[in-house]
Amino acid sequence: MPWPPPDDLVAGGLSDQQFQSCEKKMSQMIREEHYDTIVVGAGASGIGAALGAARNGARTLLVDAGPGVGGELVSGINLLGMWSSNGERIVGGVGRDLLEECDRIGGYVGRLSDFRPIYYEAFDPEYMKFAITRLLARAGVELRLYTFAGEVVRDGGRVKGLLLINKQGKTLVRAKTFIDCSGDADLAIAAGAAHEAGDPATGAFQSITMVFRMIGVDTARLLDFMREQPENFAISEQAFSAIALPREEAIAGLHKQGQPKVTLSAQGPLLSKAIDDGEMFETSIVAFAPVSALRREVSVNSTKISNVDATDTRRMSDSYTELLDQALTCVRFMKARVPGFEGAEFSGLAPRIGIRETRRVIGETVLTGDDVRSARKRDESIAKGGHPIDVWVPGRGVHWEIIEGGGSYDIPFGCLIPKGLENVLVAGRCLSSSREGQSSARVMGTCLAMGQAAGTAAALTADSASGNVNFNELPVQRLRQRLADQGAIV
Repeated sequence: MPWPPPDDLVAGGLSDQQFQSCEKKMSQMIREEHYDTIVVGAGASGIGAALGAARNGARTLLVDAGPGVGGELVSGINLLGMWSSNGERIVGGVGRDLLEECDRIGGYVGRLSDFRPIYYEAFDPEYMKFAITRLLARAGVELRLYTFAGEVVRDGGRVKGLLLINKQGKTLVRAKTFIDCSGDADLAIAAGAAHEAGDPATGAFQSITMVFRMIGVDTARLLDFMREQPENFAISEQAFSAIALPREEAIAGLHKQGQPKVTLSAQGPLLSKAIDDGEMFETSIVAFAPVSALRREVSVNSTKISNVDATDTRRMSDSYTELLDQALTCVRFMKARVPGFEGAEFSGLAPRIGIRETRRVIGETVLTGDDVRSARKRDESIAKGGHPIDVWVPGRGVHWEIIEGGGSYDIPFGCLIPKGLENVLVAGRCLSSSREGQSSARVMGTCLAMGQAAGTAAALTADSASGNVNFNELPVQRLRQRLADQGAIV
């Protein structure tokens, strides 16, 4: 049998029998390593999974193709999903630990509200990098950066190994359990998991974006502008009418909060005219979020390209240039038109393009939009979500739907188990869900919670006497108890 294997085998993974037929030749070409748990992807869900596994005694390898850890946690946007709209804390555990570590080293800004209300945790993304790496090191997580996850070795529904590729060559890593936190379900799909992508009916995808930062912002002037011309800002919109404060109270609350946590809306005259005149690109918002009071720095979430399949590397490469052009356009617009930004300057880009959706596995349970809207509770819950349904559509709009009563919903363990796979879990935005369900559960706080649950589940099965883990056989109440004992909210 040739090595590397032909494409038809790579697409579905190598069977154990096929692997053994070329194992002798492979042994001369690649190294082999053994772990209890391997986590692919070092974004929010991967951080949660690696910490959840390692803290519970599993020898854990965290793999990422990039040069650093954190994903969107270090992009500059504030952390969503830690609180419900009615002020209920819904994520603890690893999520809380990261914020407390960030606070200890001087990078935490605080809990903020946009008075819709959606609650945010604000922090300096540069300090968050330190917080993440410190927690990973303390837990004993082995980190492998600059490393691509390649083919899987499988026997039916069981993954037995994963081929890692980096500048040193190829390494076969074997483990009892695997957790796919790639965001795109790369590992699960390579192992044969069924999936869907974007909107199954139309093929549409939510917009991609490039977050950037501005330094030297005059917050007082920006907030005065918001109070004087609130029609330009996203405040108590109709979609939030069932839970939002009266408009005047929201304006007063934003001003009193004293932080640049405000959002220009394309429904307002300033941004709408700029788009019409060609001074700005077609977008929904220009959202500001504080990252450092000392530097008077904010992140800006505005750039937008719709219907890009983010698994298409050519499209993503072309989009990178366009998104950077949009960022520079937005910088010029803010300096010219937005009070408080006259003397501000561009200070940095997020490490990578922000992706809202690609592929979702089809799992044992599917989180639906109705589950989110109705704040559905489940006995088999392993994490909670509290962000509204939030679909970025083409043009100037965003589709919002609130959760009943501003509350939270439960994410059952079955949403992390791909159908047909025994020892593989997913966590993060590729969970088993409908498009609407995913649009809520994709935010970072929820991803951290899902990741911690997946990692903890992997550790609880690592001592299986037979070595043949099947996550469908793990007692969910045992997992829930362990998560609760370690500060998670289930």
